[in-house]
Amino acid sequence: MADALKAEGNKLFAAKDFQGAAAKFSEAIEAEPANHVLYSNRSGAYASLKQFDQALADATKTTELKPDWAKGWGRKGAALHGTGDLVSAVDAFEEALKLDPSNAQAKSGLEAVRRAVDAEARQDGLDGDPSGGLGSMFNDPQMMQKLAANPKTAGYLGDAQFMQKLQGLKSNPNAMSQEMMGDPRFLQVMSVLLGIDMHMGGPEDAAKMASQDGGAEQDEDVAMPDARPQKKEEPKKAPEPEPEPEDEESLAKKKAKEEADKEKAEGTACYKKRQFDEAIAHYTKAWDTHKDITYLTNRSAANFEKGDFDACLDDCKQAIEYGREVLADFKIIAKAFGRMGSTYEKKGDMANAVEYYHRSLTEHRTPEILAKLRAAEKAKIIENRNAYIDPEKAEEARELGNQKFKEADWPAAVEAYSEMTKRAPDDPRGYSNRAACLIKLLTFPGAVTDCDEAIKRDPDFIRAYLRKAQALHAMKEYNKCIDVCSMAMTHDKDGKNTREIEAQSQKALQAQYEAREGESEEQAQERIQRDPDIMAILQDPIMQSILQQAKGDPKALQDHMRNPEIRNKIQKLMAAGVIRMGR
Repeated sequence: MADALKAEGNKLFAAKDFQGAAAKFSEAIEAEPANHVLYSNRSGAYASLKQFDQALADATKTTELKPDWAKGWGRKGAALHGTGDLVSAVDAFEEALKLDPSNAQAKSGLEAVRRAVDAEARQDGLDGDPSGGLGSMFNDPQMMQKLAANPKTAGYLGDAQFMQKLQGLKSNPNAMSQEMMGDPRFLQVMSVLLGIDMHMGGPEDAAKMASQDGGAEQDEDVAMPDARPQKKEEPKKAPEPEPEPEDEESLAKKKAKEEADKEKAEGTACYKKRQFDEAIAHYTKAWDTHKDITYLTNRSAANFEKGDFDACLDDCKQAIEYGREVLADFKIIAKAFGRMGSTYEKKGDMANAVEYYHRSLTEHRTPEILAKLRAAEKAKIIENRNAYIDPEKAEEARELGNQKFKEADWPAAVEAYSEMTKRAPDDPRGYSNRAACLIKLLTFPGAVTDCDEAIKRDPDFIRAYLRKAQALHAMKEYNKCIDVCSMAMTHDKDGKNTREIEAQSQKALQAQYEAREGESEEQAQERIQRDPDIMAILQDPIMQSILQQAKGDPKALQDHMRNPEIRNKIQKLMAAGVIRMGR
């Protein structure tokens, strides 16, 4: 049924009926909930509908069911790209390429995400103007000083509502034309910032014009046909005012700005040549000549590359303080905080690195800083964990755990062994011993997880296999218990634990025999079809050949059982009642 529904979903998907395809895949999932391909297909349908949150949920389920399938990770990368989580999308596509380096879809997806990341990162360049065009006027750090210095605009600073609108043009310069139509004062502000004096009526002129308006139109007398129309005198055009001469102070500031920008350009040229001392000298001279926050941020970059991290931090702090005073663009402030985070990371101070990356993201969120924050947080966790490692205290915790275990104080023993895993995270004994306590507390899934951790650290640690088999047996997962015993046999190189391993395996087989005792043939067939392990064995071509051979020659099974893997499968079939030996 699931295959038929999947085929229908694929046809609808090919016809671009993505809604219908998603519905068919959903029906197929209800029939076969463990099929990873169905979740992958539905993820593709949701992504085509731009329902990226649902696409991500299905892609994540796909990778959980089949973590070694490259296509599932590719689906996850595409869904994450759609949700805007570019950093996680890169991780997902890279995981897909680890599993399948030739996967064309993963390669193209990764390139698309990286282009998106680069595009966002370029918006926060060294000297870029994020608003572009005329919007740069309203991001001028000297804007308030210019308006205060000009008698035509000085009075505007006292109008709080007007100033709020003016500040809003920093982030939304496209609203400038609308604001000018509603309030002529914005045109006067623009003329002052551009250095061009435009003739315009102020608020008083507007009021005067309104008072001269006669309101509704009056009926006019109609002239006789032979009357000549009187010529109306055209109003004389008011002479355009001459531009006001700049005062000496304004001229001096303008000249200083030009000289400082020249120094900045020379500093940037030296920076690109990696001549950092010369670049620092030019940026310093630019700052001393004229105050502009970009001179400080550029100098901090040169100090960072030079390796003078303390000087870099000082430059960033000064830039942030000055930027707050002049209401600088929040993106520039964010850049200074981000560079402080990178500097602390270089110094090995991960706590401060994390803090300043957070501050940068509070000002302005960028994929680059977000990726650095995540890396720093991981490094901080590893740093804290490594700082906690102490072999001597780990041994003390193990001895305490052993004592509490003997006293049957299982919770206290769990606590002691947990401390051991933190003090000696690579020692498998801490996880195995804690698993023994969890079995006593009937917490079998946790015991299985701890045994897996112990085996991961030492694949030949037989005690962990035995405890895992014990927990699985208690959970009535008899087939899995037998598989763990088989794995233990392959790692029991000296054969010291063979008897105990075989005893646990036989115990599981006996439990299977007892579980099916007294059931009818129909009940047995129904149970076998519900068992995924038994069905997998029956669908194995090699096992099918062996079972076919055994029908004609039952003794052939004995020869095949010399192979440990085949013997394990035959024992499972016998315990499940698929193979019944003649009496």
